[in-house]
Amino acid sequence: MPRVVFLLIPRVHLLDLAGPAQVFSTADDLGHPYSLHYVAEEPDVATVQGLPVRAEVTWPELAPEDLVIVPGSRGPTRRVGARTLERLRAHHAAGGTVGSVCAGADALGRAGLLDGRRCTTLHTLRDELARLYPRARVVPDALYVEDDRIVTSAGLASGIDVALHLVSGRHGPYTAGQVARALVVHARRSGASAQISTMMRHRYHVDGTVHRVQDLIDARFTEPLPLRLLADAAECSERTVTRLFRRATGLTPLAYQTALRLERAEHLIGQGATVEAAARDVGFQDARALRRLRSRAAGDARD
Repeated sequence: MPRVVFLLIPRVHLLDLAGPAQVFSTADDLGHPYSLHYVAEEPDVATVQGLPVRAEVTWPELAPEDLVIVPGSRGPTRRVGARTLERLRAHHAAGGTVGSVCAGADALGRAGLLDGRRCTTLHTLRDELARLYPRARVVPDALYVEDDRIVTSAGLASGIDVALHLVSGRHGPYTAGQVARALVVHARRSGASAQISTMMRHRYHVDGTVHRVQDLIDARFTEPLPLRLLADAAECSERTVTRLFRRATGLTPLAYQTALRLERAEHLIGQGATVEAAARDVGFQDARALRRLRSRAAGDARD
């Protein structure tokens, strides 16, 4: 069972902690097991909001599939000791993912995990993060950024967004949508940044018909999905479903499905899969199509 370990720093923000914890707890309720752990350097952790939190001082044994997340706190993270920072470095070096919410990015910076990587934090803290860690590439106006298994997010409620993003990467966009609906939160926060997942970026609309079609594509994006099947789900003609889909999302249904496949393939490749294996897993007949899409996406990013 994968672990999600929250590193609690004194004066932690409750929402920075509770939001991501609820996402993984709900994923567990829906049949995707997670074991949640809360660790700190002292057993009693003060929160900004006044509710004390109890934590373990002994870390569990970590495996590469485990996550370590540092929620944000008020004030500097200089109280985090050298042994704790080494744990963050060691987990990432062993193939694990390390994330932060809001000011928690400072702990990742102190551990050297932001050097040479894209990252973000709360808009009021970005300049300070860039000043303290000049080798980091701080991205403005992003809800969250993922770079080489280092995941940073803006602040407060964006911790829910980044947790949904991680669930989507591990279990697919349909599962992330299930979790979001169970929590009664948007699974479709808007944003121009490419760091926002495809599912979230193109769900920022109120067309219920298109949401039904997207639910079907999200659940079966690795399969061939004829337009007739999507039209039946929407209870309208093929021409109408294409028109409605493009108006709501800016994409055709096929382009949306392809974007989901590409995003999932990039995640698999980032976890060590070959291009050929990733192409098979996401439904491409061979790796050539995936290579063309990756090349085109790289070119768009440079432009």
